Amino acid sequence: MSCGGCGCEAAAGMGAGAGATASEAYLRGEPVREARELVAELCRHFYTQGWVTGTGGSITVKVNDPAVPLADRLIVMSPSGVQKERMVPEDMYVMAADGKVLSAPVAKPWPNKPPKCTDCAPLFMKAYLMRGAGAVIHSHGMETCIATLLNPGAKEFRMTHMEMIKGIKGHGYRDELVIPIIENTPYEYELTDSLSEAIAAYPKATAVLVRSHGIYVWGDSWINAKTQAECYHYLLDACIKLYQLGIDWTTPEHGPLNSAKRLRSILSPEIPNGCHAAEASKCVVLDIEGTTTPISFVTDVMFPYARDNVRKHLVSTFDSEETKEDIKSLRIQIEDDLRNGIAGAVPVPHDEAGKEEVINSLVANVESMIKADRKITSLKQLQGHIWRTGFEKKELQGVVFEDVSVALKNWHASGIKVYIYSSGSREAQRLLFGNTTYGDLRKFLCGYFDTTTGNKRETKSYFEISQSLGVDSPSQILFITDVYQEAIAAKNAGFDVIISVRPGNAPLPENHGFRTIKSFSEI
Repeated sequence: MSCGGCGCEAAAGMGAGAGATASEAYLRGEPVREARELVAELCRHFYTQGWVTGTGGSITVKVNDPAVPLADRLIVMSPSGVQKERMVPEDMYVMAADGKVLSAPVAKPWPNKPPKCTDCAPLFMKAYLMRGAGAVIHSHGMETCIATLLNPGAKEFRMTHMEMIKGIKGHGYRDELVIPIIENTPYEYELTDSLSEAIAAYPKATAVLVRSHGIYVWGDSWINAKTQAECYHYLLDACIKLYQLGIDWTTPEHGPLNSAKRLRSILSPEIPNGCHAAEASKCVVLDIEGTTTPISFVTDVMFPYARDNVRKHLVSTFDSEETKEDIKSLRIQIEDDLRNGIAGAVPVPHDEAGKEEVINSLVANVESMIKADRKITSLKQLQGHIWRTGFEKKELQGVVFEDVSVALKNWHASGIKVYIYSSGSREAQRLLFGNTTYGDLRKFLCGYFDTTTGNKRETKSYFEISQSLGVDSPSQILFITDVYQEAIAAKNAGFDVIISVRPGNAPLPENHGFRTIKSFSEI
């Protein structure tokens, strides 16, 4: 039957707006019917996989109608509390793009429950509105639950160098896959805010894990969402099996878990006073600019390259999905800048104004951001994509200090895990260390953190990192940076901290209280 609204509309938190109505003929038409049938078919299939047993889990897809923009297409959602393997197309809810329910199923006789839209509706709507998704899958697969319990305090689940990572949008075999984890709540709708925050904090993520619960996966189509969901389940299952075998899935070589800790206990049961910091540390986290790499390389080579090529990049890739995401992120940042009166921010016209006008305004904003050296995710993400082209064309080559290459190799050989934490995007970090004058150094690195983790001058960012690295105490992490304010933030989080003093670095305050080094050979 058709309806103007129900509890699902309230749950989705959406009022009626543009596109919130559809004719009866359209609701009975072929595109909507096919979407209903598809959801029923997928639910039956996922039931056999163990993802939606016990009436748990849910699926939603956008109606496939090429004549309607994806953002405005109708939505089909599975109901709540229903045996997923027995659902039929008539059991589905049909909603407008803004969440208003247009059609609800007819009640069935006892012992069936009265029809109710899925409790996942408000979370599904977040993926549709914030990510422009075409389909979202919520699974209760056992591996998605167990994986979140391997490290109960972790805010992320990380893995690398596994073939099926290639099935996740924007990732390759050598990339690190990072899945944010949010805490479970008694009621599904109570997850809405934390899911929204995770989606905003991880712009490249296509999934969010819910601890002791399951996973939300989205894609630009049902095929993409299904493919990624299958890859996530495979990868999480593999990580659980590797954990049972004592194998580390977070490092490129997949060595024994806690190898560094075991190595230290064998070689040095008691760490003597005065030992070097890295020997007592389980992990090392490195800043880049002024620590591993000369500031001059960043300011005189990398930034100018991005500034000089931003227009060329936007023109040549304007219609690509990646650049569309970059522009979307920039628009959000620029709108915020305009509200806050940030100098150099200029309005970006709507797409109807034409490609050239949009690009002109974006270039003006990006140039202003680069000049101000702003540490914002939208800028760093775009810069990373521009630099990728530069490295691919051999117009750029990463520069690190000679002692850095030697230290990375030594730490790796000793079983000490090394991570990067930089304001530059994770992709930019991988590009720099993968294309250095000393070769590809990524094999010595276990992971990358950027501003999606948090501001580098805020203590909470370092708490997040410590939770992700699986250490018993933050003091087992050595952080090396050239920035005093970052050192203070890391120290307040319990990290061991060393300040790097390199040519061109900013002077430090007198009596700053930190150990300093001029070369990693001193560690």
